[in-house]
Amino acid sequence: MPEPVAAAGAEPARQEEQGQSMLMRIFQGLAMWMAMQFVMKQFTGGGQKTTTVTNADGQVVKVATSSSIPPYLERPTQLNEGAVYSHIPQSIAPIWPENSAVDIIITVSPSFMPEPLDKLPRDSIVFREKGFKIGNWSDTRTAEGTIHVPVPVQQNGTLWGHFYVGLPGAPIDPTQRNYDPGAAYHFVHPLTQYIPKKKEAKTRNLLSDNAEAEEVVVEDEPEQTGPIIANYYHPNVSLSFIPGSGIFSFPQAHPAIRQYIRLEATGARDGSGQNGWYYPILFVNTFWQLKSHMTILNETVDTLPIRIDLNNLADWKFKLMAPIETNTKEQARQAAWGGGMTAGGGDGSEIEMVKEIFMDTNPILLCVTILVSIAHMILETLAFGSDIAHYRKKKDNVGISVRSILANVFMQTVIFLYLIDQSQNTSWMILGGQGVGILIELWKVTTVVNVRVRPSPGSLIPYRISFEDKHKLSTTEQKTKEYDQIAFKYMYMAGVPLLLAYAVYSLVYETHKSWYSYIIATLVGSVYAYGFLMMLPSLYINYRLKSVAHMPGKAMMYKFLNTFIDDLFAFTIKMPFLHRLATLRDDVIFFIYLYQRWAYKVDYTRVNEFGQGGDDEEEEVEKQVEEKKEEEKKEEEVKGEAEAVKVTGAEKKGKATKRK
Repeated sequence: MPEPVAAAGAEPARQEEQGQSMLMRIFQGLAMWMAMQFVMKQFTGGGQKTTTVTNADGQVVKVATSSSIPPYLERPTQLNEGAVYSHIPQSIAPIWPENSAVDIIITVSPSFMPEPLDKLPRDSIVFREKGFKIGNWSDTRTAEGTIHVPVPVQQNGTLWGHFYVGLPGAPIDPTQRNYDPGAAYHFVHPLTQYIPKKKEAKTRNLLSDNAEAEEVVVEDEPEQTGPIIANYYHPNVSLSFIPGSGIFSFPQAHPAIRQYIRLEATGARDGSGQNGWYYPILFVNTFWQLKSHMTILNETVDTLPIRIDLNNLADWKFKLMAPIETNTKEQARQAAWGGGMTAGGGDGSEIEMVKEIFMDTNPILLCVTILVSIAHMILETLAFGSDIAHYRKKKDNVGISVRSILANVFMQTVIFLYLIDQSQNTSWMILGGQGVGILIELWKVTTVVNVRVRPSPGSLIPYRISFEDKHKLSTTEQKTKEYDQIAFKYMYMAGVPLLLAYAVYSLVYETHKSWYSYIIATLVGSVYAYGFLMMLPSLYINYRLKSVAHMPGKAMMYKFLNTFIDDLFAFTIKMPFLHRLATLRDDVIFFIYLYQRWAYKVDYTRVNEFGQGGDDEEEEVEKQVEEKKEEEKKEEEVKGEAEAVKVTGAEKKGKATKRK
């Protein structure tokens, strides 16, 4: 029975943002790792070579070797004189040729210890193949069946998979007397995983008479301290042989890779006593096993389906996937015990969300989405800079809806409080970005009005916050203020009934942690549903003023282009149908704004009615300098004419005729 997934109102948007951030970090880390591996291989991989040896059947085969490690069949019977035996080999080489054919048998058992294959029940053997060619990329094997769940596994025990691998014709059962560890090997790997259950907060119906908060766990388990660990099983088992691994340093290998390396069973070493051999790497690939596809094992589960796929996997893919999977599980384990959350970090669920995107999305559409995501970040940055530049240049309040800015501050604050109240695993990076957005909106308020603290006589609160005009408003600014009031009056008439209806519905049919949580959840639900109404006052002001010259044109275009990118995400990522419709709401505002720009033309070659001469401030400065030069020139001309008048008067006085 797959585990149900709890959905919150703002969960898809927050998960999408976390998923994008985590995806970028993964790509950066992988690029650095692959570059380092390439450089190291150039210096350390040059010593590898192959040599031909004759195996036990008399066949001539090629085996990877180096100047210090001979082929396994040519290993010395004793160490060199003065050599010291190392229990942990330093360098290891493949024990068999890289293109060997192998037989493989897989059994399931509640016991860690192997049992004789001839005594096992038939349904315990879930996979049996012969002659699988290592390194042949077209050779794939598949088997499907049903497992009868043993009683110990139903009681939270581990379901072990026993893997028997050997060369063709070699005894493969380690319990037999003629078993040769040089021609076969056996290892055990768990087919079940112990994963912390997802736990929700304590919630209750606020109208209910029961005042006790009942802890709701996804699987309705009794309350206990610490994380609740469950035994999960995934029906798909992917097995991959890793050809081409060659010779490498065993101690320096990544721990996630080292767990899949099976060293030669007898502990044989070369003449130096420092180097050894390893069996072909069989990667039990759980990378694509999602928790949402798993089944929790208990007494009610009697049978389980199983599908096993066997193939070959490139060495670089193996070294890429194994560390990511191990790191994801470690993050989830630490987060379950309360020690894994760091600033900007996560609990491992972000990787699972990225996997879901890769599995459920068309590859072409996914590539387009990645490219568009980069464009989304660029446009968001441009919109941010253009918006700030617009308000820094703004000298008046014409066309600006102060109430919309204040309402935006309120809505972003509500979302911030909701993320703190409802989400236990919200990244600090997300909270920090939301906080910065609130500060920017508050700064916008100070650019259009003066924020003052004034005494409030006769009130319970001695002081109040007052928003005062920076200067005496012009006629157009007075009209803007009046239109803003009218627009918000109609918004209140439409929005308040919707808010009250949603509040009543949430109170009656939903559960909440407390009354505070109920208020925050109701407000944030309204913000996500009706937030686009905050743009309507600006459109109404444009309509009444018959102008869009006061609008931050560049910032608006950047933001609206981002809305179309959000539409693409809506149809790429799995989400409810109503949430997809909600992403289309801003598009309506955008088309209305485009119509207004077409209807109310802006002449950028003149100074408009709002004291602006286009978008370029440098042109305004140059124009002011030219006007100042013309005024100085006129003053010099007037001064020259005055001096000329004085000179003319003196000449006339000097030429006066004498009286007779």
